[in-house]
Amino acid sequence: MSKEVTIVRNVLEANDRLAEELRATFRAKKILCLNLMSSPGAGKTTVLERTLTDLKDEFRMAVVEGDLQTDNDARRVAATGAQAVQINTEGGCHLDSGMVLDAIKALDMDAVDILFVENVGNLVCPAEFEVGEDHKVTLLSVAEGDDKPEKYPLMFHISSVMLLNKVDLLPYVDFDLDKASGHARTLNKDIEVIAMSARTGENMDAWYDWLRRKRAEKLAGK
Repeated sequence: MSKEVTIVRNVLEANDRLAEELRATFRAKKILCLNLMSSPGAGKTTVLERTLTDLKDEFRMAVVEGDLQTDNDARRVAATGAQAVQINTEGGCHLDSGMVLDAIKALDMDAVDILFVENVGNLVCPAEFEVGEDHKVTLLSVAEGDDKPEKYPLMFHISSVMLLNKVDLLPYVDFDLDKASGHARTLNKDIEVIAMSARTGENMDAWYDWLRRKRAEKLAGK
């Protein structure tokens, strides 16, 4: 057992060293880096498509896409005009710093204000591995259970914001926004909660305002 613990610790420590290398690069270039995490189907790519489209005249944005297979999502975000690069993990359940470090070599980092890392759809593994991000962003759709923060506490404990997506479906599903928000805030009193719909655009401005604040903080060296 001690050998297994040592191996896991070594893997995480190696990842953290590369994460610091990424942070130094992003700090020097004043790039805001966000790690987007969720279960499959929560709407990360749809959120990105609308964000990249609506804010394309305000920020220069790029996306590192993580999936087990295919470049479907990378092609979707690239269609908005943003830079995009695909990472296929070939069965791996998360992205790590080494993967992101290699991926950004395909991007013009001098032409990026905000870098989104769309992690593999999974509410467990991505929470364990830093990718040089300034903030973790967790999406939870109302098509999922409102007890997800209770069931997967680490993800919500370490995130700066929880996007409650697909609120246009609330009339058709059994989901309590207050309960989900309460569970998340019990785990993390500082987490911001934004209920919205990327499909209809409802309350997306609250998400955009959050991005603007965090980008301003990055420029200020915070």
